Amino acid sequence: MAGLTTHVLDLTRGVPAPGVRIELYEIGDDGARLLAAATTTNADGRTDRPLIAPNDARRGKFELVFHAGDYFRSVGATLADPPFLDVVPIRFAIADPAAHYHVPLLVTPWSFSTYRGS
Repeated sequence: MAGLTTHVLDLTRGVPAPGVRIELYEIGDDGARLLAAATTTNADGRTDRPLIAPNDARRGKFELVFHAGDYFRSVGATLADPPFLDVVPIRFAIADPAAHYHVPLLVTPWSFSTYRGS
């Protein structure tokens, strides 16, 4: 299965992160960002549909933007003002449009991690 998917885990509470606003941008050769998709995570911390459907997958550079600060405020986390992490961008590339790319966010109010999953 080709395409792009993601999920968000709240590592402070050890649970999936529902209600996280996510935007996907395609990055042009000139560095310009073009909004390709926008969604919010469901109760399982996942998106209901792939951010890029298998038939729409293409080579290129992309950026996922996760609105982590809004999420942590919504669950009552104690945050600095301004929060250490508010908006978390992750830039990556799709080299093989026939492959599946899964780019999750593991996040706390003070740290984040990602990887290319399956």
